[in-house]
Amino acid sequence: MKILIINPYGVGDVLFTGPVISNLRLAYPQASIAYLANSRTAELLKSNPDIARVFIYERDEFVGKLPKYLELFNSIKQQKFDMVFDFSLNSSFGFLSAACGIKKRVGFDYRKRGGFLTDRVFLLGFEEKHIIEYYLDLLRLVQIPVVVKKMKLDVPSQDIQWAQEWLKRHKIGLNKPLIAVLPGGGASWGAAAGNKRWPAPKYAHLIDKIIENFDADIILMGDPKDEGLCREVVSQANFPIHFAVGETTLLGLAALLMLAQGAIVNDGGPLHVAEAVGVKTVSIFGPVDPHVYGPYPATTRAVVQKGLPCQPCYRRFRMARCEHISCLGELSVEEVYRKVQYIL
Repeated sequence: MKILIINPYGVGDVLFTGPVISNLRLAYPQASIAYLANSRTAELLKSNPDIARVFIYERDEFVGKLPKYLELFNSIKQQKFDMVFDFSLNSSFGFLSAACGIKKRVGFDYRKRGGFLTDRVFLLGFEEKHIIEYYLDLLRLVQIPVVVKKMKLDVPSQDIQWAQEWLKRHKIGLNKPLIAVLPGGGASWGAAAGNKRWPAPKYAHLIDKIIENFDADIILMGDPKDEGLCREVVSQANFPIHFAVGETTLLGLAALLMLAQGAIVNDGGPLHVAEAVGVKTVSIFGPVDPHVYGPYPATTRAVVQKGLPCQPCYRRFRMARCEHISCLGELSVEEVYRKVQYIL
């Protein structure tokens, strides 16, 4: 049995397919499982012992470039896959799978884009239940038992060693609380990522409150693109903060999170990295529904919401017109701090 999984989206989306991979491995112990993903998430997949091969797809590199597309087509066709699980919600990947001769093509029929699938689940959007449950519905559709529902992320020993050495270089011991704070995230929203982020001055005030009351070490973490935002947090905080923004790979970030007592994060990929490595999290949600996109299972972690009547306003992959984002702007430091005490 040779199985292909397609998910060209962000870190959270790929981690949400972790239970699918685990259940496929249980159902087909000898199967070869491959994955089509973007270059950023490929790092996570290459560390997974259940994934035999990763195909890289970057949309901007393929649009209008037939030779590049044909190279991917031939690479997939040569593998002679028996089955594909397509999480792209995009008919072009269904066509690619069919053209490559994959006989069983399982996925979502979103906005009539599932015409090339042999087995499909009709979808208006992800609502009322977690995306992981939607993803597992594709296994249920083709009678593959669902035994595992937990996300996982395999962090190589060399990344853990790097994280330990990073702490030593910065003279950070584990004799007092170590909290990771990630003020960025939401990269998959592009220019609208700010709509998922609690304001930097409030993060600075929260950090001061944590250090003052718990004598904790704080590490600011994030993507290199978050450096300006995180420098703003540092400039407005009264206590010293350890700065790791832009210094880690994705797996290095995961390794540092593993060594922390907890993580404070916005809605986004870093939240799910923290969850996948088993770190306690306090996650801040604005326009997005945490029951759908948040920690899973929801009862095990601390989620902070303002609870406005308009929340959530992001539905069926669309965000309502909103110029004030009061759900984040009006969320107080004290409201978040009360939840932070859960992880300290």
